[in-house]
Amino acid sequence: MFKKFLKVFTVGVCLAVILSLPMGLGTVKAAADGVAEIAMELESGEILHAKNIDAKLPMASTTKIMTALIVAEDCDLSEVITVPDSAVGVEGSSIYLKKDERISVKDLLYGLMLRSGNDAACALAIHHSGTIEKFVDKMNERAKEIGADNTHFKNPNGLPDDEHYTTARDLCNIARCAMSNQTFKEVVSTRHYSGDFRHFLNKNKLLNSLDGANGVKTGYTKKAGRCLVSSAEREQMDVICVVLNCYDMYEKSASIINSCFARYSLETVSLDTVFTYNGKQCTLDSDCKILVEKGKDLKFEVCESDDKSATAKLEIYSENNLIFSRNLYTIN
Repeated sequence: MFKKFLKVFTVGVCLAVILSLPMGLGTVKAAADGVAEIAMELESGEILHAKNIDAKLPMASTTKIMTALIVAEDCDLSEVITVPDSAVGVEGSSIYLKKDERISVKDLLYGLMLRSGNDAACALAIHHSGTIEKFVDKMNERAKEIGADNTHFKNPNGLPDDEHYTTARDLCNIARCAMSNQTFKEVVSTRHYSGDFRHFLNKNKLLNSLDGANGVKTGYTKKAGRCLVSSAEREQMDVICVVLNCYDMYEKSASIINSCFARYSLETVSLDTVFTYNGKQCTLDSDCKILVEKGKDLKFEVCESDDKSATAKLEIYSENNLIFSRNLYTIN
């Protein structure tokens, strides 16, 4: 962890902070590699682990992250709907909806994410957009908004289709966006759900085996292999991990996440910290969080800013690599 910041900094003076927390991969045993793997820190989106992250691959039921995000953003979860015939008897994993059954959007959403109901995905898609096809258009539109430019959806549930694909990078960014939605985050972190119409147990085994696990979604088809998007939060840092076509998806995901927490920490540069530049006391305009690699020397420098409205600029270096830059403003 950071040593407490000094209250006054003077220009030209550098402070080195040694972070000496232990390194390592945690206690999870080594696992077979996936075809594609990535881990990101949720707030910054900084990549902490990467392998084959831009390969276009099928993603099975991890597709439902996008389906759930759109529903969480746009729908009234308390609304009770009637199940349409086209959402009944959908192939693959199911919550066994019946035609004309009455069920809440909330129960469908939990059935979608905890039990991976392909029928729930169809019911939610039709409720949201009128047809599955129109909902898929919305999924692709939302993907572009997130910046997932190498992703294309053909259905709301992840059933195999040659034109249904993503990349580990894109899927991780979609999950980052989804985990920033509190409704979505609450759903995928739930281990047991008891609703007004249905009760569900979460299939995601990491919730019971990994320290700090709080999501996200499993997936499997013969074409996609075993896929897992996972997330864990420790000491106010959240790491999101994606493995695609990984036989030991739980073990591998846990290993990657534990490694990330062993190597990195998320630290705060406080608004209350006072710096001095050309005799003027100045501060940041808000608290700022920075991702720090443990065991690295950090240097803090106060220098001139290109922004004429700012008093100065704070720069933080990790062994000569700039990792943070933010304007400072005179204290009134």
